[in-house]
Amino acid sequence: MQRPGKGKTPRRLGPKKASNIEKDPVGVYCRIRPLGAGDEECCIEMISSSTIQLHAPDGLKANRNGEYKETQYSFKKVFGINTTQMELFEDVAKPLVDDLIHCKNGLLFTYGVTGSGKTFTMTGSPGEGGLLPRSLDMLFNSIGPFQAKRFVFKPDDKNGMEIQGQVDALLERQKRDSQQSVPKTPSSRQKPDPEFADMISSEEACKSENVDEDCCYSVFVSYIEIYNNYIYDLLEDAPFDPIRPKWLGGGTPVRNNEFIPPQSKILREDQNHNMYVAGCTEVEVKSTEEAFEVFWKGQKKRRIANTQLNRESSRSHSVFTVKLAQAPLDADGDHILQDKNQVNVSQLCLVDLAGSERTSRTRAEGSRLREAGNINQSLMTLRTCMEVLRENQMCGTNKMVPYRDSKVTHLFKNYFDGEGKVRMIVCVNPNADDYEETMLVMRFAEMTQEVEVARPVDRPICGLAAGRRHRNQAFRDEFSRHLEERGGPSNAVDDPALLNQLIESLPALPPCELVDPDDDRTLPRLIEVLETRHRIRQMMTDQFNKTASTLKCMLEQFDSQINAKETYLHDQQSKLSQKDKVIINQRTEMERLEKKSKTLEYKIDILQKTTDMYEHDKRSLKQELETREQRLQRELSERRRMEHRMQGMVTDTKLKWEKECERRVNAKQLEMQNKLWVKDEKLKQLKAIVTESSSSGGCLTGRPEKPERPSRERDRNNAQKRSASPSPLPTAPPVRPMHRRSHSAGGEKWVDHKPPSNLDLDTVMQPIIPNAIKVSTPNEKALSKCHKYVLRHQELASDGEIETKLIKGNVFKTRGGGQAVQFTDIETLKQECPIAPSRKRRSGSGEGPLQVEDIENRAPVANTSSSHGYQKRRKP
Repeated sequence: MQRPGKGKTPRRLGPKKASNIEKDPVGVYCRIRPLGAGDEECCIEMISSSTIQLHAPDGLKANRNGEYKETQYSFKKVFGINTTQMELFEDVAKPLVDDLIHCKNGLLFTYGVTGSGKTFTMTGSPGEGGLLPRSLDMLFNSIGPFQAKRFVFKPDDKNGMEIQGQVDALLERQKRDSQQSVPKTPSSRQKPDPEFADMISSEEACKSENVDEDCCYSVFVSYIEIYNNYIYDLLEDAPFDPIRPKWLGGGTPVRNNEFIPPQSKILREDQNHNMYVAGCTEVEVKSTEEAFEVFWKGQKKRRIANTQLNRESSRSHSVFTVKLAQAPLDADGDHILQDKNQVNVSQLCLVDLAGSERTSRTRAEGSRLREAGNINQSLMTLRTCMEVLRENQMCGTNKMVPYRDSKVTHLFKNYFDGEGKVRMIVCVNPNADDYEETMLVMRFAEMTQEVEVARPVDRPICGLAAGRRHRNQAFRDEFSRHLEERGGPSNAVDDPALLNQLIESLPALPPCELVDPDDDRTLPRLIEVLETRHRIRQMMTDQFNKTASTLKCMLEQFDSQINAKETYLHDQQSKLSQKDKVIINQRTEMERLEKKSKTLEYKIDILQKTTDMYEHDKRSLKQELETREQRLQRELSERRRMEHRMQGMVTDTKLKWEKECERRVNAKQLEMQNKLWVKDEKLKQLKAIVTESSSSGGCLTGRPEKPERPSRERDRNNAQKRSASPSPLPTAPPVRPMHRRSHSAGGEKWVDHKPPSNLDLDTVMQPIIPNAIKVSTPNEKALSKCHKYVLRHQELASDGEIETKLIKGNVFKTRGGGQAVQFTDIETLKQECPIAPSRKRRSGSGEGPLQVEDIENRAPVANTSSSHGYQKRRKP
């Protein structure tokens, strides 16, 4: 017999991890439970499949600004009030069970305020199985044909797993059968508990794909609760001890009316730095029904109590652990490989956390008050650990995470520091009374999503060839078929004809008469024949024994199959009886629903009459509405006619005033032309006086006569000549002309400010400023050296051409020692196209054609506008 090997739990990486380890955030889901009553106020609205919105209730105090802001929270997925247990399992728990089969650890826990549906989500009810029974059902549906026999895998009480040989496992099974008179598995004659009957229908059953058929599996379950920060084993069969103190209903021990701290299980750390509960009972289960019974056995011991907010409030945190041990088959595919390095153990923890609550609302006293304080303290420690983990990961700090402050966080330290997939279901109650507690839960869930956990790594694959189990099964089937073919005639050995045929097949006996005493041939020949017959008989006896043993094995198999069939039949009969009970209950429910249906029909009749009344009122109001709409349409049509009439009047008035304005503008232009002519004549006279005085060397000259004012027709004719280039005066003596294109062309020093955004225009007349400092941005240094300042500003004129303005000013010092500019004058440089039509439209004047012709024939000129209010025109 080989020495039994010892399996280990999956070893996580050491404390020094590589920086390239892939991590996944904690998957946080949200489930909204339906409201308890129709008149309750709802404070939660589902915006999308991943977002919910919280509304402040009406009776709650407002914040500093006098109002509550609506807050939105996002999750990986949000499940509404119509979500079934199957849909929740498919998205949340099914990937964890699949990882469990593939040697990866997982943690799933529910979190929320009291009465938010956490226990229902985890456990469920008859007909609506929760995540826990569905996970077990999927696990056994996947590995059912590949399970090892009992006691092949055995826990070593150190969070490891030992593997035993077939002989040791058989001895363990016989020892177990001898110690207990009635087996504890549901395969015995015990009936399953009605609380778990029909939790999962056959249509909702599922299984994992890609299960390794060349491995053997065993499932171990354990169930503990953490009550008042103490750990208790719910599967432990503790005998009654009269010396130990008795317990109150709430789970508090009392002796002489004094509180005595209960004895708790101890948390230990194995050689791989994984936390486990020392001395915890681990039960090997082989079916979903058996696992249900073990779970329900511990569930009956769990502490619950009636509070003001929840009739069955969980007063402790429960942890149901499913541990899966697996080892590959040997090369023949017949037995488990006895190699401890090839044994892998993975586990899935399903945690139902107790709900946080406010004692002011639950009105807890005594032991209930102490329980609520411990529950809130453990949940606060969980929040603190999540906050420190998030800060360490996001900010790169190395703060110590306070896992040891609570048994809950200390037990699951491996998942957050090591590797494994972690998922949390936040259960919320949309009742407005739980608004403040729900907001705290939402903040914690939002923060938990930012915590990252190392992604589980794949375990090494065994080096043996695949398909070993299938080949071994095919060999067994073929061998059984051959035995049946060869063993068929052996069952009819009692037939005389077959017996005579068998005797005749033996060698014939030679003559046995001894005539001569010296005959030395007859006896040796007879001895040889008898020895031959003896050998043949011995061979036939061996063959018969082999056939008999094979037949015995087949009979034993048939017996075991018959027993299994009987057990299955008994289970089906028990299920049938449960179905009968369900049918009776359903009939009672149908009768109740029929009575309710009659009541509802009566109410429907009343509502129908009320509806008819409302319909009559509706038709009356509709007719009145149509009458008012017709009246409104008439008023609207009348208003439109008035609008059209007023628009016509406005248009006529506008045209009238346009003509009047145009007439006034023409008159004003004619008046300005006359004024300009007078000024031109004065300038000519002044120029003539200056010219004569300079040419005669100081001699007095006669005053020229005042020229006559030309007629208006002459002024119109001269308007066309002004556009041509001016010719020099023939009679005037040569004088030095004073060319001054710009007011800035004096002897002073100027600051020429030309912004970089200005465009260079190809005009002939450009401002030329000598002794100027050109800058793109004015500064104090340049202003301090000059006395004048000019800014070149470009803008778009009304006719679409670019217009350049020279804004000029004087520079003077201020009292503070700085420089200031006082603007005094503006010059305008403008270009016009001679072939472009005039943009200004003139009507009602006889001078229109002359003005258009003047604009079309005019060459580009530089108009200078000063602050004195008149225009300087070049001499024609």
